[in-house]
Amino acid sequence: MKKKATYLLFFLVTPFYLLAQVPAYYSQVDFTVSPQQIQQQLTNLITTTHDYELNYTPEVWDILKIADLEPNQVEDVLLLYGYEDFDGISKNDRSRNKDLNCTSSSCVGLWNREHVFPRSLATPPLETNYPNAGTVAHGLRACDSQMNSSRNNRPYEQGTGNAEITPDSNFYPGDEWKGDVARIIMYLYLRYPSQCEAVTVGIGSTNYSNLGDMPDIFLEWNTEDPVSSLETQRNTVIFDVQGNRNPFVDNPYFATILWNGPEAEQTWDVLEVSDIAIETPVLYPTITDGLVYVKNVSQTVFEYRVYSVSGKFVLAGTTTHKIDLANLSKGMYFVQMQNETVIQTEKIIMR
Repeated sequence: MKKKATYLLFFLVTPFYLLAQVPAYYSQVDFTVSPQQIQQQLTNLITTTHDYELNYTPEVWDILKIADLEPNQVEDVLLLYGYEDFDGISKNDRSRNKDLNCTSSSCVGLWNREHVFPRSLATPPLETNYPNAGTVAHGLRACDSQMNSSRNNRPYEQGTGNAEITPDSNFYPGDEWKGDVARIIMYLYLRYPSQCEAVTVGIGSTNYSNLGDMPDIFLEWNTEDPVSSLETQRNTVIFDVQGNRNPFVDNPYFATILWNGPEAEQTWDVLEVSDIAIETPVLYPTITDGLVYVKNVSQTVFEYRVYSVSGKFVLAGTTTHKIDLANLSKGMYFVQMQNETVIQTEKIIMR
Protein backbone atom coordinates (compact mmCIF):
# COMPACT_ATOMS: atom_id res chain seq x y z
CA MET A 1 0.00 0.00 0.00
CA LYS A 2 2.79 2.42 0.83
CA LYS A 3 4.30 1.93 -2.62
CA LYS A 4 0.97 2.65 -4.32
CA ALA A 5 0.45 5.80 -2.22
CA THR A 6 3.91 7.01 -3.19
CA TYR A 7 3.07 6.39 -6.86
CA LEU A 8 -0.08 8.45 -6.50
CA LEU A 9 1.74 11.29 -4.82
CA PHE A 10 4.20 11.33 -7.72
CA PHE A 11 1.35 12.23 -10.04
CA LEU A 12 -0.17 14.79 -7.69
CA VAL A 13 -0.22 17.82 -9.98
CA THR A 14 -2.67 20.68 -9.63
CA PRO A 15 -2.64 22.99 -12.65
CA PHE A 16 -4.89 26.05 -12.63
CA TYR A 17 -5.75 28.43 -15.44
CA LEU A 18 -6.88 31.94 -14.67
CA LEU A 19 -9.72 33.88 -16.12
CA ALA A 20 -8.81 37.21 -17.73
CA GLN A 21 -8.87 40.17 -18.58
CA VAL A 22 -5.61 40.19 -16.69
CA PRO A 23 -4.77 43.70 -15.44
CA ALA A 24 -1.62 45.26 -16.86
CA TYR A 25 0.15 44.96 -13.49
CA TYR A 26 0.15 41.15 -13.93
CA SER A 27 0.86 41.06 -17.66
CA GLN A 28 4.31 39.48 -17.26
CA VAL A 29 3.13 36.63 -15.00
CA ASP A 30 2.94 33.23 -16.71
CA PHE A 31 -0.12 31.47 -15.28
CA THR A 32 0.41 28.22 -17.19
CA VAL A 33 3.25 27.00 -14.96
CA SER A 34 3.12 25.23 -11.58
CA PRO A 35 1.60 26.90 -8.49
CA GLN A 36 5.07 27.13 -6.92
CA GLN A 37 6.41 28.93 -9.99
CA ILE A 38 3.43 31.30 -10.04
CA GLN A 39 4.01 32.04 -6.37
CA GLN A 40 7.64 32.90 -7.04
CA GLN A 41 6.66 35.14 -9.95
CA LEU A 42 4.18 37.02 -7.75
CA THR A 43 6.80 37.41 -5.02
CA ASN A 44 9.19 38.83 -7.61
CA LEU A 45 6.49 41.15 -8.96
CA ILE A 46 5.40 42.70 -5.66
CA THR A 47 9.04 43.00 -4.60
CA THR A 48 10.42 44.65 -7.74
CA THR A 49 7.47 47.05 -8.01
CA HIS A 50 7.76 48.06 -4.34
CA ASP A 51 9.65 51.16 -5.33
CA TYR A 52 8.89 53.42 -2.37
CA GLU A 53 9.27 52.39 1.27
CA LEU A 54 7.32 54.37 3.84
CA ASN A 55 8.56 55.88 7.06
CA TYR A 56 6.41 54.75 9.99
CA THR A 57 5.94 58.37 11.09
CA PRO A 58 4.46 60.42 9.58
CA GLU A 59 3.98 58.66 6.23
CA VAL A 60 2.06 55.60 7.47
CA TRP A 61 -0.31 57.85 9.42
CA ASP A 62 -0.86 59.95 6.32
CA ILE A 63 -1.59 57.06 4.00
CA LEU A 64 -3.94 55.24 6.43
CA LYS A 65 -5.99 58.43 6.79
CA ILE A 66 -6.72 58.09 3.08
CA ALA A 67 -6.55 54.33 2.44
CA ASP A 68 -8.76 53.37 5.41
CA LEU A 69 -11.44 56.01 4.90
CA GLU A 70 -14.91 54.55 4.94
CA PRO A 71 -15.83 54.32 1.23
CA ASN A 72 -17.75 57.40 0.05
CA GLN A 73 -16.83 59.26 3.25
CA VAL A 74 -14.17 61.92 3.80
CA GLU A 75 -13.90 62.10 7.60
CA ASP A 76 -14.06 58.64 9.17
CA VAL A 77 -11.70 55.69 8.92
CA LEU A 78 -12.98 52.14 9.39
CA LEU A 79 -11.38 50.37 12.35
CA LEU A 80 -10.17 46.81 11.89
CA TYR A 81 -11.90 44.34 14.28
CA GLY A 82 -14.54 46.99 15.19
CA TYR A 83 -18.27 46.26 15.10
CA GLU A 84 -20.43 48.77 17.05
CA ASP A 85 -20.43 52.57 17.01
CA PHE A 86 -23.48 53.27 19.18
CA ASP A 87 -23.07 51.33 22.43
CA GLY A 88 -20.88 53.87 24.22
CA ILE A 89 -17.88 51.53 24.26
CA SER A 90 -15.03 53.04 22.28
CA LYS A 91 -12.96 49.83 22.22
CA ASN A 92 -15.28 48.11 19.73
CA ASP A 93 -16.03 51.14 17.55
CA ARG A 94 -16.26 50.36 13.85
CA SER A 95 -15.38 53.87 12.66
CA ARG A 96 -13.78 57.04 13.97
CA ASN A 97 -12.76 60.47 12.75
CA LYS A 98 -9.54 60.15 10.79
CA ASP A 99 -7.81 62.83 12.87
CA LEU A 100 -8.50 61.07 16.19
CA ASN A 101 -5.32 59.05 15.88
CA CYS A 102 -3.05 58.36 18.83
CA THR A 103 -0.03 60.65 18.93
CA SER A 104 0.14 60.91 22.72
CA SER A 105 0.66 58.56 25.65
CA SER A 106 -3.07 58.34 26.43
CA CYS A 107 -4.82 56.59 23.53
CA VAL A 108 -8.26 55.70 24.92
CA GLY A 109 -10.85 56.70 22.34
CA LEU A 110 -8.18 57.11 19.65
CA TRP A 111 -7.01 54.85 16.85
CA ASN A 112 -3.53 53.62 16.06
CA ARG A 113 -1.70 51.45 13.55
CA GLU A 114 -2.36 47.72 13.85
CA HIS A 115 0.27 45.32 12.54
CA VAL A 116 -1.97 42.56 11.19
CA PHE A 117 1.09 40.30 11.37
CA PRO A 118 2.22 40.91 14.98
CA ARG A 119 5.65 42.50 15.11
CA SER A 120 7.08 40.03 17.63
CA LEU A 121 5.97 36.93 15.69
CA ALA A 122 7.99 37.80 12.59
CA THR A 123 11.52 36.42 12.19
CA PRO A 124 13.28 38.77 12.72
CA PRO A 125 10.69 40.95 14.48
CA LEU A 126 9.19 43.81 12.50
CA GLU A 127 10.79 47.18 13.11
CA THR A 128 9.21 50.62 12.88
CA ASN A 129 12.20 52.95 13.31
CA TYR A 130 13.21 52.65 9.65
CA PRO A 131 11.45 51.62 6.40
CA ASN A 132 11.10 47.81 6.27
CA ALA A 133 8.47 45.08 6.48
CA GLY A 134 7.08 46.71 9.62
CA THR A 135 6.21 49.93 7.80
CA VAL A 136 4.54 48.45 4.70
CA ALA A 137 1.07 49.97 4.34
CA HIS A 138 -0.45 46.76 2.94
CA GLY A 139 0.22 45.16 6.35
CA LEU A 140 -1.09 47.98 8.55
CA ARG A 141 -4.66 48.96 9.38
CA ALA A 142 -6.39 51.61 11.43
CA CYS A 143 -7.60 50.06 14.69
CA ASP A 144 -8.93 51.27 18.02
CA SER A 145 -5.98 51.48 20.41
CA GLN A 146 -7.62 49.39 23.15
CA MET A 147 -8.73 46.75 20.66
CA ASN A 148 -5.18 46.71 19.30
CA SER A 149 -3.83 46.19 22.82
CA SER A 150 -6.28 43.34 23.49
CA ARG A 151 -5.27 41.60 20.29
CA ASN A 152 -1.63 42.15 21.32
CA ASN A 153 0.50 39.53 19.52
CA ARG A 154 -2.10 36.76 19.65
CA PRO A 155 -2.19 34.54 16.55
CA TYR A 156 -5.48 34.17 14.70
CA GLU A 157 -7.89 31.34 15.41
CA GLN A 158 -11.28 30.23 14.12
CA GLY A 159 -14.35 31.78 15.71
CA THR A 160 -17.69 33.32 14.87
CA GLY A 161 -19.46 36.64 15.28
CA ASN A 162 -17.59 39.73 16.43
CA ALA A 163 -13.90 40.07 17.21
CA GLU A 164 -12.92 38.32 20.41
CA ILE A 165 -10.19 36.59 22.33
CA THR A 166 -10.84 32.88 21.88
CA PRO A 167 -11.09 30.37 24.77
CA ASP A 168 -7.49 29.36 23.99
CA SER A 169 -6.35 33.00 24.31
CA ASN A 170 -5.85 33.45 20.59
CA PHE A 171 -7.74 36.01 18.49
CA TYR A 172 -10.69 35.92 16.11
CA PRO A 173 -10.87 39.11 13.98
CA GLY A 174 -14.63 39.03 13.45
CA ASP A 175 -16.83 37.90 10.58
CA GLU A 176 -16.56 41.25 8.78
CA TRP A 177 -12.76 41.39 8.91
CA LYS A 178 -11.51 37.83 8.63
CA GLY A 179 -11.13 37.97 4.85
CA ASP A 180 -9.22 41.26 5.10
CA VAL A 181 -6.86 39.65 7.61
CA ALA A 182 -6.35 36.54 5.49
CA ARG A 183 -5.48 38.51 2.36
CA ILE A 184 -3.03 40.72 4.28
CA ILE A 185 -1.28 37.71 5.80
CA MET A 186 -1.05 36.10 2.37
CA TYR A 187 0.44 39.28 0.92
CA LEU A 188 3.04 39.56 3.69
CA TYR A 189 4.00 35.90 3.28
CA LEU A 190 4.40 36.41 -0.46
CA ARG A 191 6.40 39.63 -0.01
CA TYR A 192 8.53 38.49 2.95
CA PRO A 193 8.41 34.66 2.78
CA SER A 194 11.06 33.94 5.39
CA GLN A 195 10.25 36.80 7.77
CA CYS A 196 6.43 36.65 7.75
CA GLU A 197 5.52 32.96 7.58
CA ALA A 198 1.76 32.52 7.61
CA VAL A 199 1.93 29.42 9.81
CA THR A 200 3.36 31.59 12.59
CA VAL A 201 0.15 33.60 12.93
CA GLY A 202 -2.59 31.08 12.03
CA ILE A 203 -3.77 28.41 14.48
CA GLY A 204 -4.93 25.06 13.13
CA SER A 205 -4.23 22.60 10.35
CA THR A 206 -2.53 23.19 7.00
CA ASN A 207 -4.21 20.35 5.12
CA TYR A 208 -5.13 22.32 2.02
CA SER A 209 -1.63 23.44 1.11
CA ASN A 210 0.54 20.78 -0.52
CA LEU A 211 3.59 22.32 1.19
CA GLY A 212 1.86 22.94 4.51
CA ASP A 213 2.79 26.64 4.39
CA MET A 214 -0.67 28.25 4.55
CA PRO A 215 -3.07 27.68 7.49
CA ASP A 216 -6.47 26.41 6.45
CA ILE A 217 -8.28 29.20 8.29
CA PHE A 218 -6.84 31.89 6.01
CA LEU A 219 -7.94 30.02 2.88
CA GLU A 220 -11.41 29.55 4.36
CA TRP A 221 -11.66 33.19 5.48
CA ASN A 222 -10.55 34.36 2.03
CA THR A 223 -13.57 32.56 0.57
CA GLU A 224 -16.12 33.23 3.31
CA ASP A 225 -15.50 36.99 3.52
CA PRO A 226 -15.17 38.40 -0.03
CA VAL A 227 -13.12 41.46 -0.94
CA SER A 228 -14.81 44.66 0.24
CA SER A 229 -14.89 48.10 -1.34
CA LEU A 230 -12.55 49.26 1.44
CA GLU A 231 -9.94 46.66 0.46
CA THR A 232 -10.17 47.66 -3.19
CA GLN A 233 -9.80 51.31 -2.23
CA ARG A 234 -6.80 50.56 0.00
CA ASN A 235 -5.10 48.54 -2.70
CA THR A 236 -5.30 51.43 -5.17
CA VAL A 237 -4.25 54.13 -2.68
CA ILE A 238 -1.25 52.11 -1.47
CA PHE A 239 -0.30 51.14 -5.02
CA ASP A 240 -0.19 54.81 -5.97
CA VAL A 241 2.34 55.45 -3.18
CA GLN A 242 4.32 52.21 -2.70
CA GLY A 243 4.17 51.00 -6.30
CA ASN A 244 3.00 47.45 -5.56
CA ARG A 245 -0.35 45.75 -5.07
CA ASN A 246 -1.90 43.01 -2.94
CA PRO A 247 -2.64 40.27 -5.50
CA PHE A 248 -5.21 38.57 -3.23
CA VAL A 249 -7.33 41.72 -3.17
CA ASP A 250 -7.15 42.01 -6.96
CA ASN A 251 -8.11 38.35 -7.35
CA PRO A 252 -8.82 36.13 -4.31
CA TYR A 253 -8.54 33.10 -6.61
CA PHE A 254 -4.75 33.48 -6.43
CA ALA A 255 -5.01 31.78 -3.02
CA THR A 256 -6.77 28.80 -4.58
CA ILE A 257 -4.08 28.57 -7.25
CA LEU A 258 -1.21 28.64 -4.78
CA TRP A 259 -2.56 26.70 -1.80
CA ASN A 260 -5.75 24.87 -2.84
CA GLY A 261 -8.61 24.95 -0.35
CA PRO A 262 -12.17 26.18 -0.95
CA GLU A 263 -12.55 27.79 -4.36
CA ALA A 264 -12.28 31.56 -3.92
CA GLU A 265 -13.92 34.23 -6.04
CA GLN A 266 -12.46 34.61 -9.54
CA THR A 267 -12.60 38.26 -10.55
CA TRP A 268 -11.22 38.11 -14.11
CA ASP A 269 -13.91 37.29 -16.61
CA VAL A 270 -12.48 35.96 -19.88
CA LEU A 271 -11.14 32.42 -19.96
CA GLU A 272 -7.76 31.89 -21.55
CA VAL A 273 -6.81 28.27 -22.00
CA SER A 274 -3.44 26.98 -23.11
CA ASP A 275 -3.18 23.91 -25.34
CA ILE A 276 -2.52 21.68 -22.38
CA ALA A 277 -5.58 23.03 -20.56
CA ILE A 278 -7.82 21.66 -23.29
CA GLU A 279 -6.78 18.13 -22.40
CA THR A 280 -6.01 18.52 -18.68
CA PRO A 281 -8.91 18.38 -16.19
CA VAL A 282 -9.02 20.51 -13.05
CA LEU A 283 -11.10 19.35 -10.10
CA TYR A 284 -12.93 21.80 -7.83
CA PRO A 285 -13.69 22.42 -5.07
CA THR A 286 -10.84 20.60 -3.36
CA ILE A 287 -12.83 20.55 -0.11
CA THR A 288 -16.35 19.15 -0.51
CA ASP A 289 -19.32 17.50 1.17
CA GLY A 290 -19.96 15.34 -1.89
CA LEU A 291 -19.78 16.64 -5.46
CA VAL A 292 -16.50 17.47 -7.18
CA TYR A 293 -16.70 19.20 -10.55
CA VAL A 294 -14.37 18.82 -13.51
CA LYS A 295 -13.15 21.92 -15.34
CA ASN A 296 -12.95 20.15 -18.69
CA VAL A 297 -13.00 22.58 -21.62
CA SER A 298 -13.04 19.96 -24.36
CA GLN A 299 -15.64 17.77 -22.57
CA THR A 300 -13.31 14.80 -22.89
CA VAL A 301 -14.48 11.59 -21.19
CA PHE A 302 -12.13 10.72 -18.33
CA GLU A 303 -11.85 7.56 -16.33
CA TYR A 304 -11.42 8.29 -12.64
CA ARG A 305 -10.18 6.18 -9.76
CA VAL A 306 -10.34 7.30 -6.14
CA TYR A 307 -7.84 6.18 -3.50
CA SER A 308 -7.62 6.73 0.23
CA VAL A 309 -4.59 8.51 1.64
CA SER A 310 -3.04 5.08 2.32
CA GLY A 311 -3.41 4.12 -1.35
CA LYS A 312 -6.49 1.88 -0.96
CA PHE A 313 -8.78 1.88 -4.03
CA VAL A 314 -12.31 3.02 -3.08
CA LEU A 315 -14.19 4.17 -6.20
CA ALA A 316 -14.07 4.28 -10.02
CA GLY A 317 -16.11 5.52 -12.96
CA THR A 318 -16.17 7.78 -16.01
CA THR A 319 -17.15 11.44 -16.24
CA THR A 320 -16.99 14.61 -18.28
CA HIS A 321 -18.10 17.12 -15.64
CA LYS A 322 -18.57 15.83 -12.08
CA ILE A 323 -17.79 13.07 -9.57
CA ASP A 324 -20.06 12.15 -6.65
CA LEU A 325 -18.05 11.33 -3.52
CA ALA A 326 -20.96 11.70 -1.07
CA ASN A 327 -20.74 8.08 0.13
CA LEU A 328 -17.11 8.41 1.23
CA SER A 329 -16.11 9.03 4.83
CA LYS A 330 -14.49 12.27 5.96
CA GLY A 331 -10.81 12.51 5.15
CA MET A 332 -8.28 13.01 2.37
CA TYR A 333 -8.48 11.18 -0.97
CA PHE A 334 -6.59 11.15 -4.24
CA VAL A 335 -8.61 11.25 -7.45
CA GLN A 336 -6.76 9.96 -10.50
CA MET A 337 -8.09 11.19 -13.85
CA GLN A 338 -6.99 9.46 -17.07
CA ASN A 339 -7.67 9.30 -20.80
CA GLU A 340 -5.57 8.37 -23.83
CA THR A 341 -3.17 11.28 -23.39
CA VAL A 342 -3.41 12.50 -19.78
CA ILE A 343 -2.97 10.98 -16.36
CA GLN A 344 -3.37 13.27 -13.39
CA THR A 345 -4.07 12.93 -9.67
CA GLU A 346 -5.47 15.60 -7.38
CA LYS A 347 -6.03 15.78 -3.63
CA ILE A 348 -9.63 16.08 -2.41
CA ILE A 349 -10.77 16.51 1.19
CA MET A 350 -14.17 15.20 2.28
CA ARG A 351 -15.51 17.20 5.22
